[in-house]
Amino acid sequence: MSASSTPPKGSDGGRPDQNLLTGTLHQLGRAVSWALPGIHGAKSRVAAAAPGMAPGIESFTDRDQAPEPDKVRVRVVDYAPERVETIEVGQIESFLARPRPEWVKVRWIDVGGTSPYVMERLRRAYAFHTLAAEDVLRVPQRPKMEPYEGCAFVVLQRLQQAREHIQTEQVSLLLFADALLTFHETPEEPWAAIRARLDKEGSRLRSHGADYMLYALLDALVDQSFPVLEDFGEYLEELEERIIECADAQAQRRVHATKRDLIHLRRLVWPVRELMSSLLREEALPITHEVRTYLRDVYDHAIQVMDIIETYREMVASLNDLYMSAVSNRMNEVMKVLTLMASFFIPITFVAGVYGMNFEFIPELAWPYSYGIFWLVCLSIVAGLVIYFRRKGWLGGGPE
Repeated sequence: MSASSTPPKGSDGGRPDQNLLTGTLHQLGRAVSWALPGIHGAKSRVAAAAPGMAPGIESFTDRDQAPEPDKVRVRVVDYAPERVETIEVGQIESFLARPRPEWVKVRWIDVGGTSPYVMERLRRAYAFHTLAAEDVLRVPQRPKMEPYEGCAFVVLQRLQQAREHIQTEQVSLLLFADALLTFHETPEEPWAAIRARLDKEGSRLRSHGADYMLYALLDALVDQSFPVLEDFGEYLEELEERIIECADAQAQRRVHATKRDLIHLRRLVWPVRELMSSLLREEALPITHEVRTYLRDVYDHAIQVMDIIETYREMVASLNDLYMSAVSNRMNEVMKVLTLMASFFIPITFVAGVYGMNFEFIPELAWPYSYGIFWLVCLSIVAGLVIYFRRKGWLGGGPE
């Protein structure tokens, strides 16, 4: 039942490494093969702004309070065609105060974790809009692309398998002419394969600008949906087998829960088409014509993901029909058995009722062998019904 997905290309051909897509997904698996996937957001969700509060990052009162050391991770990757340098930033203010090296062609700043303090310092350094900073912090946001003066703001939802459920994480990207800022909700590293490609000499990532890095990250985020959906397809197969074997109330609850999860997935993926289309159409963005060609490939992958989700939604609808059909068939079998049992006993009850009447003059009552004759008649009736039902195919055999 699993819908087919396009396999990823080589590590330097415009797609992330194979390990990024397949990875340890099946090694993680589900703790129980019959576990419901479920969809859960990251734990670092920030409450929405109260009505009437100031828009933008100004609504955060703790933007001047430094975060705990383990809460936020800031990694800076400076690269040029001939050189790559990675820095783990401890003090964001002191780092931003240092001048950028002249050899750096593109600076990529990756922030893991949500911190108004770090966001405020980056906003001042790169002068991006306060509303974009707020959207990075108040998650989850709908996937979108918003053009600002001198930069483009992109929001996506990252899907990943987390043992017993599907984990979603918001990833925000700010593209400048020679810099790229990325933000994700947890400090864990989601770009290991991209950085491995960047470390290779002669890598295409080094020879292009920040817009090509944006393409590589978007491509990785979209392609990470394929193994998650493949695992979801395997779950639907298990669900189908379970319904065929035992169409109980638990199976029905799982069908409806799966339908709800697919609606959630569709809501996360559907806006990606509009997002990619906006990146391709907007002429004022710092994106070259060559990179727009690559972005069309990401657009195609987003369409494929959407098609798979729509296919799964149709599967769930058919699973619901299968459940109703299985329940109906089981009920028909129960009614068939009860009807056959009643058919056997109705004529016997009739005979027993006639000879159980308290009339004085009833034929055959005075015969010495009347009791044996009574049972012979009852057994003959049952045997005749068995033969008749079997010829009709009502007892398992086909009709003659």
